[in-house]
Amino acid sequence: MTTDPSVEPPEPPEPTEASAPGGPHRARIAFRRWRRTRPFWAALWTGLGGFVVFFLPMAPLGKILQVGVGGIAGMAGGVLLMAMALLVLLLPGQRHTAGVIAVIAGVASFPLSNLGGLFVGMFLSVLGGSMAFAWLPEKPAGRRRPRRTAPSVERPASMGSGSA
Repeated sequence: MTTDPSVEPPEPPEPTEASAPGGPHRARIAFRRWRRTRPFWAALWTGLGGFVVFFLPMAPLGKILQVGVGGIAGMAGGVLLMAMALLVLLLPGQRHTAGVIAVIAGVASFPLSNLGGLFVGMFLSVLGGSMAFAWLPEKPAGRRRPRRTAPSVERPASMGSGSA
């Protein structure tokens, strides 16, 4: 009987950041930290509403209620809504302006784009725009300072006691 020469086991690949222990977990925590510094959900709902308003005019003819210039106006409204979602997400300081424009464009999509994306796009756009307008940045967790108490004032014995 012959034996095969000893075969060395292959060396494991060097860990990369994605395969390193905690890599996806670290990325998820970083994304969560980034997401909490801006009106993420407002941008998501506004963008989704803009997507519905934009793509509904391109649906099959059986689902479209209005064709022609109204379809172009609906597409323009959808593009505007998606742009406002990006503005809210990337520049949170402009959330008030973008939120108001998103609400106006969402309501305007009702007569301009097939009943506002069959009400779904209009509802999502108004929801996202109002959430963007109302969003406040999270206050950083600071150190708690001990509460100051007013210094106690001691009365001299000769004043106000009446007994001497």
